[in-house]
Amino acid sequence: MSYQNVFSSITKKVTTAIAGLFLIMFLMVHLGINLFILPIAENHQEMFASAAHFMGTNWIIKVFEIVLMGAILIHVIIGIILQLQNWAARGQQQYKVRSRSTTSFMSRYIIYTGIMILLFLAVHFYNFYFIKLGLVAAPDLANIAHPQEEHFYELAVYLFTNEIGYSVLYIVAFIFLGIHLNHAFQSAFQTLGLNHKKYTPAIKMIGNLYSIVIPIGYIMIPLYFMIYG
Repeated sequence: MSYQNVFSSITKKVTTAIAGLFLIMFLMVHLGINLFILPIAENHQEMFASAAHFMGTNWIIKVFEIVLMGAILIHVIIGIILQLQNWAARGQQQYKVRSRSTTSFMSRYIIYTGIMILLFLAVHFYNFYFIKLGLVAAPDLANIAHPQEEHFYELAVYLFTNEIGYSVLYIVAFIFLGIHLNHAFQSAFQTLGLNHKKYTPAIKMIGNLYSIVIPIGYIMIPLYFMIYG
């Protein structure tokens, strides 16, 4: 393997690791807002609407939104390229030995969990982001005067209450996300050189905890409306 190819591979891995960590941070912020869909406070609906309106109108958030979309595209595209390169290298004996001895189950199948998450994002964007952009018509709901962020509460409640298929897809997608995160979290820090006997156990523990708590937080939302809606 040439120096240029090695450098190119390392660059791709570092780039996708940085993009992945950015998305990991976003998931926490997004969950914090989404939890206000649930009746966790007396004025939870107003708090969610205010947060959604701020996220959709503040110019700093709009710039952040562009960065977020870029991070998703970078993470997906480079992830696919790296996986294709791994598949192409399977004919080499060195890769065969490595894949059997050091590659975990989750790392071998991370591309498939990523594809499931990508499919969910397509549906999720169709039901929310594309409605906000005016590319898709909002469901015919009496409580939605026009498809802006401040009406996403009604839209979310409608989907989780009336569209059982969407709720099931949402739950399944976040189960796959938890599997994806379990490997991706630790892999990102390892790629960035933070692989040390003093830090790795803590990173692994935080990664395991994150990959469980965050998906459960998201899954609680459709489950609530499936049970009590």
